Amino acid sequence: MNGEFDVIVVGAGSAGCALVWRLSEDPRLRILVIEAGGSDRRLFVQMPLGYGKLFYNPAVNWMYRTEPDPGLAGAADHWPRGKLLGGSSAINAMVWIRGHAGDYDDWKAAGNPGWGWADVLPDFRAMEDNEAGADDWRGQGGPLFVSSNRGLVHPLVEPYLAACEAVGIPRNPDFNGAVQEGAGIYQMTIRGGRRNSAARAFLRPAMRRGNVTVLTRAQVTRVLFDGRRAVGVEYRRGGQMLSAKAREVVLAGGAVNTPQLLMLSGIGPGAALQALGLPVLVDNANVGRHLSDHQGLNYSYRMKVPTLNDVLRPWWGKLRVGARWLLTGGGPLSLSINHGGGFFRTAPGLKRPNMQLYMQAFSTLIPREGERPVLNPDPWSGFSLGLSNCRPTSRGEISLRSPDPFAPPRIVANAYGTDHDVEEMLAAVKMLRRIAAAPPLAGLIDAELRPGPEVVADADLIADFRARSGTVYHPSCTARMGPDAASSVVDPLLRVHGVTGLRVADASVFPTLPGGNTNAPAMLVGWKAGGFLRG
Repeated sequence: MNGEFDVIVVGAGSAGCALVWRLSEDPRLRILVIEAGGSDRRLFVQMPLGYGKLFYNPAVNWMYRTEPDPGLAGAADHWPRGKLLGGSSAINAMVWIRGHAGDYDDWKAAGNPGWGWADVLPDFRAMEDNEAGADDWRGQGGPLFVSSNRGLVHPLVEPYLAACEAVGIPRNPDFNGAVQEGAGIYQMTIRGGRRNSAARAFLRPAMRRGNVTVLTRAQVTRVLFDGRRAVGVEYRRGGQMLSAKAREVVLAGGAVNTPQLLMLSGIGPGAALQALGLPVLVDNANVGRHLSDHQGLNYSYRMKVPTLNDVLRPWWGKLRVGARWLLTGGGPLSLSINHGGGFFRTAPGLKRPNMQLYMQAFSTLIPREGERPVLNPDPWSGFSLGLSNCRPTSRGEISLRSPDPFAPPRIVANAYGTDHDVEEMLAAVKMLRRIAAAPPLAGLIDAELRPGPEVVADADLIADFRARSGTVYHPSCTARMGPDAASSVVDPLLRVHGVTGLRVADASVFPTLPGGNTNAPAMLVGWKAGGFLRG
């Protein structure tokens, strides 16, 4: 590309889009955004409940697979990651959870000034335009609209919340408020019945400012250096190898693509890079290491009362809800799969919740080829209670399997790789059963379908969650932040250790995995990176 830019942002995902918004506020800056995927202007991207159609769609999804995982009974897990404008915020379940305040204080305590809860709360509030209004925790007037999700939630949400209360999980009106623990209704990145991805909220408004250039279907293959200073990137677009120059390069490809690109650029574990014939610019064994991810599963039930299965399964139901969404932006298609949820502790002595709940007023036990059957649920009145661990102690890694930049990296997830994670999940699934057995929810359940009432012994419960668990799509920490290059990849200002002119701004920089969905923390990283660069 002709001309030189001030900043090149590699990846137009959750963090990259928020970063571009902040940078573009300065009209003096010229910003180039390079995205490997295409446009987000697709029906099932815009339709909130349509994301099941994107789950296995290579047109918008990197479609990664892990190595066979002993912790998941030998399964190779499917890792969908967004490959389009908006990144994974364009194909995710849209739940807006910042994470526990203590998670950020842990980041600060690990040697990252400016990343404690008191430091990041103003940034979250500045980003948000929360439908519930502004208070000490929520923001209003920012670029990102966050729905309170109160109007259309399924009637089964109320008995679910009452059942949680019955087992000691209190109601919580705002997981992003004073406390995270409790059960309630999720806030969503949905606006006017349409997905409010990072591209819609941040990138497209930024593009209207006139100082942002966006290249789609352009995959960056390496960072270009002059000595140890990053000066640009090389990328492939339309079958051609091209390059672009800038004063600063920011990698925002996410926890899989960013460490892959760092290694392809000579920054990573030196011996492994040399074995693949790659030159070593910075020998840093932390690149791709410390991979953390939340693991989860559902318990599913046949109900005595109608659920969304009864609405979405028949052709006439699809016709009715489809017409309603197209005409009014309302109805079941305008919401996420998860209407209710919550956070609880599996042991009273824990300082903060260590498990997250998901309540879904339908079930998808019968698979469909090529999709997650969200729009084609089971032919009975189904209901699901799900959970995921908040702070697993298992660690995996991302590494190169080839020096070919277009070959997918090797992903070792190492799910349930520690006794701690297994014991914690065992206690958690027992809590799911306690919730299902509590009134008034118990009176609405006809039968437990998965894992089934015959699965009772601890060994059988563990075998079940190993066989049925999988990622809940929150990989993080593979280029983690810290003051010391001996244990981290970027410093607290997100600058890559050992070089200049190169930063990382995405979920890979998390020092530890936050307790909750990672889309909001990823946007936070991009937002703060924009402030660092402008400063």
